[in-house]
Amino acid sequence: MIRVLLVDDQRLVRAGLRMLCESAGDLLVVGEAAGGHEAVRLVEREVPDVVLMDLWMPGMDGITATERVLGLRPGTRVLVLTTFDDDEHLYRALAAGACGFLVKDAAPADLLDAVRRAAGGDSPFSPGVLRRLVGQAVRSHTTGPEPEPLPALTDREREVLALVGAGLSNGEIAERLHLGVTTVKTHVANLMTKTGSDNRVRLAVLAVRAGL
Repeated sequence: MIRVLLVDDQRLVRAGLRMLCESAGDLLVVGEAAGGHEAVRLVEREVPDVVLMDLWMPGMDGITATERVLGLRPGTRVLVLTTFDDDEHLYRALAAGACGFLVKDAAPADLLDAVRRAAGGDSPFSPGVLRRLVGQAVRSHTTGPEPEPLPALTDREREVLALVGAGLSNGEIAERLHLGVTTVKTHVANLMTKTGSDNRVRLAVLAVRAGL
């Protein structure tokens, strides 16, 4: 069971997130916080696996709360869920230690998938955010050495890798290739193993730099 803490100053947002999480059999909401100070206290008491963290809150904001949470319990995974997807908030959140960044218009299934991926050590991002991260990473390496050739991949794995590089979620890849989401997850996991990529961002950067 994945223990989840909800942090958002809007009661209706927290209620909606609780209903969504409780609809999944493998997620347990262990608490709700309306601000950063309360979030830090609840993390210490409830020891959640994943914190769904809003950024814009009165008092202690989400970025400061992320830093405090991870200073207190480094093993906690903080997944940002916000209406702000601009680069300033994105990079500040990542610098504070957030493992992923989702915007609040994410599909319910994608949000649940992101919580599971965060708990499993992955770094989930909304497609648009992922594309910006990949673009920035590729631009920063344009004058560096040429990347090594890709390892031997099946035709299907190359298709999946190209779509990861385009910023598509597992659900979108499944729809595009007419596959089951579980099958796509298996392909992505195999790609990470074969390429030595420890998260989806690195995998996407590899795809773009390989010209897929």
